[in-house]
Amino acid sequence: MKKTIADLLIESLVKAGVKRIYGIVGDSLNAVLDAIRRSEKIQWIGVRHEEVAAFAAGSDALLTDSIAVCAGSSGPGNLHLINGLYDCHRSRIPVLAIAAHIPSHEIGGGYFQQTRPEELFRQCSCFSETVTRPEQMPRMVTLALQHSIAQQDVSVLVLPGDVAALTDEESVPEQVIHVSKPVIRPPEKELKQLADFLNKGKRITLLCGAGCEGAHSQLMTLCDRLKSPMVIALRGKEFLEYDNPYSVGLTGLIGYSSGYHAMMDCDVLLMLGTDFPYRQFFPKDADILQVDIRPQHLGRRADLKLGVCGDVKETIEALLPYLTESHDSRHLEKYVSDYQKVRTHLDELATGKPGHPPIHPQYLTKVVSDWANEDAVFTCDVGTPTLWAARYLQMNGKRRLIGSFNHGTMANALPQAIGAQIANPARQVISFSGDGGLAMLMGDLLTVKQYRLPIKVVVFNNSALSFVELEMKAAGYLETGTELINPNFASVAQAIGFEGIRVEDPADLESSVKRALEIDGPVLLDVLVNRQELSLPPKINFDQAHGFTLWMLKAVLNGEGSKLVELAKTNLLR
Repeated sequence: MKKTIADLLIESLVKAGVKRIYGIVGDSLNAVLDAIRRSEKIQWIGVRHEEVAAFAAGSDALLTDSIAVCAGSSGPGNLHLINGLYDCHRSRIPVLAIAAHIPSHEIGGGYFQQTRPEELFRQCSCFSETVTRPEQMPRMVTLALQHSIAQQDVSVLVLPGDVAALTDEESVPEQVIHVSKPVIRPPEKELKQLADFLNKGKRITLLCGAGCEGAHSQLMTLCDRLKSPMVIALRGKEFLEYDNPYSVGLTGLIGYSSGYHAMMDCDVLLMLGTDFPYRQFFPKDADILQVDIRPQHLGRRADLKLGVCGDVKETIEALLPYLTESHDSRHLEKYVSDYQKVRTHLDELATGKPGHPPIHPQYLTKVVSDWANEDAVFTCDVGTPTLWAARYLQMNGKRRLIGSFNHGTMANALPQAIGAQIANPARQVISFSGDGGLAMLMGDLLTVKQYRLPIKVVVFNNSALSFVELEMKAAGYLETGTELINPNFASVAQAIGFEGIRVEDPADLESSVKRALEIDGPVLLDVLVNRQELSLPPKINFDQAHGFTLWMLKAVLNGEGSKLVELAKTNLLR
C-alpha cells in the first residue's frame, strides 16, 4: 500500500516524539484518522468539544516539556480550536494544530463549511500554512514543528481532506525536528549598567514571573545580596513561592497589600521574567529595570531605565560578581513583616463554622491544599477560583498550577485537567472549576468518564458569575445577568457514571475532601460556597470605593438590603 500525505504526517509526528492527538473526528479528517489507526503508535483522544482539545494539548505540552497536537475537522471543527489555541499562544506553549479543510478543488466557491483557516489562525500562531501538494510533505511538518518549538508558540497545518488522502513518494527523514536551547545572557557592558543601578539603590524590590522557572536558588542569592523583598506575579507562584524568606506575596487585582506597597515604596524595581500587565500597579517614581528573554517585551508595561535581554538564571549568575554587599535590610524586613501579618489575616478567613452555611471559598481551597498530594497538579478556572488558588494553594516546588492567566477565558480548568491527567496518568490532578466555567464545557465530563481519568473536579458553586458581580459592584452597577440556576452537579456526575459528592455544611467539608482525594477514579466535589464573598484588590481607589457606595445605595433602594446584611454577617464590609 502506497503512503499518503496523512501517513507522512503521522510518521513525522511519531519521529518527533508525539504520543497522542486530541480532537473530534470528521469526514475531512478521515485520512488522518486512518493513518493514526494503521500506525498504532499515536493515541487518538476523542473529546466532546474541540476547544477542550486545544486546552488539553496545551497542558499536556506544558507538563511534558514537549510539543503536543490537537486537530479539528473543516469549518466549525477547527474554528472551535481557536480559543484554546489563543490561550497556548499567549502562554508560550508549543502546540501543533491540524486544521482539516474542505476539498481543495472547492476552495473559493462558497462550499459547505468553507472558511479561511490559514488566515483565521494567523493571529494566534507563529505559523499557519496550507498543504496543497504532495511535494510539500513531509517538509511542511518540520517547518510547523520547528516554528512551534523554537518560538514556544502555536503552529497550524491546514490540510484539505482530499489532499491528505493523496499518495506521496517522499520519505520521512530520521531527524524531523531540531531542538536547540542556547544560553542567552546580556553582554558585559549591559551587566555592568544593570549592576550600577542596583548598587546605588537603597530600597530595591524584585517583581518575578514565570520566566524565573529554574532560577529559584539564584534568586534567593540575589535577594540576599540586594536585601530585596520579592513580589511574585501569578504565573511565577509555582516556581518561587516555596522556601522563600524574601517573598512578600502577589500584587495586582488578586494580590496583597504587602506586595503592592513593596513595589510602590521602592526606589529601584527589578522585573525578572514577567510580563505583568497592570500598569496601575507599577511605581511612578522608581527606576525600573527589566530582564526578559524576549527583547520585544522590554518596556511594554512600564517606562524603563534599562532593559536587557537574557535568560533569568543565566543573567543573575553573570550579574552577581558585579554587585556590592552594602545594602540596608530595613526595606526587606518591613515588607516581609507586613506580609506575615497579611498572611495571618488571610488564614483566619479560611475557616468554617459547623452548621453555618454557605462555605467560605477560602476554607475550601485551604482544605484541598492541605490534603492534596505533594506533587499534585492544580488547574483553576478564571475568576474567583484563580483568586482563591493564588491566595491559598501552597506550592512546594513539586506541585504545578495551570490556568488561563494571560488569555483569561472561562472554562479552561476541566480541559487543562484532562490534558494534565492523560500526560501524567499516575499523578493527582485537581480542577478548581467555577460553576459558570464548568457549565460552559460540561460535556467533557463525559471524556473524563470515557477515558477513566481519575481527575478530582472541585466545583466552587455559588450560583453566580461572582467575579463579574464584583466588577459590577466596584463600578456602581447592580448585578445583572450573573445569576446561575445550577443543577446538583454531584448528581450530574453520578448520572454520567462516576462519584459525585455534594457539600453544603462546613462541618462536612474536610471529611468530604479527604474522601474525594482517596477515591481511585474521577470525582466531582460540588461545594456550595458563599456568593457574597468579597475579594478585593490590595488598593481600593476612589472610583472603586465610590462604585461600591453607589451599589449599596441602589441595592437598598431596589429592596435588596438582605445582601448587605449577609455581607455584614460575614464581616466583609470592614
